[in-house]
Amino acid sequence: MSTHELYVRPPSGPGREIPATGEARFSWEYDMAGAGRERLLALYQKGKDKQWDGARRIDWALEVDPYDPLGTPDEALALYGTRYWAKLSEKDKGELRRHYASWNFSQFLHGEQGAMVCAARIVESAPDLDAKFYSATQTMDEARHAEVYSRFLHEKIGMLYPINGDLQSLLDDTLRDSRWDMPYLGMQVLIEGLALAAFGMIRDTTDKPLPRQILAYVMQDEARHVAFGRMALRDHYRQLGDAELREREEFVIEGCHLMRDRLRGVEVLENFGVGRKEAEEFSERSEFLHLFRKLLFSRIVPCVKDIGLWGERLQKAYLDMGVFDLGDSRLDLLMAQDEEIAERLDAERFAAEERARVAEVAEAIAEGGVE
Repeated sequence: MSTHELYVRPPSGPGREIPATGEARFSWEYDMAGAGRERLLALYQKGKDKQWDGARRIDWALEVDPYDPLGTPDEALALYGTRYWAKLSEKDKGELRRHYASWNFSQFLHGEQGAMVCAARIVESAPDLDAKFYSATQTMDEARHAEVYSRFLHEKIGMLYPINGDLQSLLDDTLRDSRWDMPYLGMQVLIEGLALAAFGMIRDTTDKPLPRQILAYVMQDEARHVAFGRMALRDHYRQLGDAELREREEFVIEGCHLMRDRLRGVEVLENFGVGRKEAEEFSERSEFLHLFRKLLFSRIVPCVKDIGLWGERLQKAYLDMGVFDLGDSRLDLLMAQDEEIAERLDAERFAAEERARVAEVAEAIAEGGVE
């Protein structure tokens, strides 16, 4: 079935074209053992070692109830406690959960396609060959993520939402900028930071094994991507003057506002007959949304500070958002935990499969009377 038949409303056209500017850079230096390059080459090696197949690593045979795909509690739904909630039947509430899951995973899917395009742009525009090598592995990672989110939406939910306008704006701004470091800043720091927070909140709260697998394995890759952006930008921004740093800080401020505003899922409530203004008010009152935003910035603020974008205007913006104190969060610890959770999930799954195989063999032996 065509994806366009599954959209709750038609997207604007069959695709989107963004005029791209910038230079394609070649490097004739193929000896990458120079000073300071070992970290990035080690990350490139890790990127190669950690490639995985979404068709095999994920257990797609697991059943998913499309009307409760994530086990979302009533209290986490923005309509809960409003006059609209009392009018919903149990069937309507299941449909609401389905729409929210579809909206979330659709934005994940669109964001991953954007990440794939941005990673390809980094391959094209990065001045150093080691950065090009790593970006090539990330491009493959993002393609795999788009593949698994698409499969989950098509096979398990049966519904998609178009890309959110604020996410589209951030992608447009990232791709239109001709400076080679902007895809790093827009994608590796802002959009990947948002993705990690969104993925992590669902991963850590859902009791459904299939979406938990998908999110845990994707986050294992994303931890490397953020590390890559931090390495490249930290080195580059040490060389920039005050005016150039201020331009990038303005980009970060605007991007953070766009991401904060895109998290509300207002499009879902509009599909349930709620006017946009009232839908925005309901979403803003949601404790779930407030927690989500706090987690979002726990990934972004320390990364921005770490790469050297910490001017007075940016600090004030984070103070106004109430997230300034997150600049001291232990980002490395969060990333290590993302990798450990995926590895532990693998170990648990493989151990369970081995126990099942042993039991099956024992049963076959007993039935056959073999001693």
